[in-house]
Amino acid sequence: MLDESKPIDKLCFIVVSDADAGKLSEQMSAKGFASTKIGSSGGFLRRGNVTLITGVASSRLDELLSLVESLCHARKELVPAQTLPFLGEGAFSAEPIEVRAGGAVVFVTNVEKFEKF
Repeated sequence: MLDESKPIDKLCFIVVSDADAGKLSEQMSAKGFASTKIGSSGGFLRRGNVTLITGVASSRLDELLSLVESLCHARKELVPAQTLPFLGEGAFSAEPIEVRAGGAVVFVTNVEKFEKF
């Protein structure tokens, strides 16, 4: 649950795939982590991502990171080679290429000041 007696002193940017964003957002909310959701897209596979922004107390940071780790797993997927940006549109390969997809990237920064109005 949300404990407003603990000061928010960390800001987390959590970048996850569209496939994992819904369940992560629901579980974060259920555990009292308020967040803002921003749509984004990945550079390598050009797929949809979601960036969740949340402020947390240092004492709950490990709890949040464990939640992200438990719900956002990296997967291996086969993609057509011609869709990969480093090969270009003229590339041809009959065999798809295995790539890593999913998972999460989390950036944590210190918060100098937090106000809620």
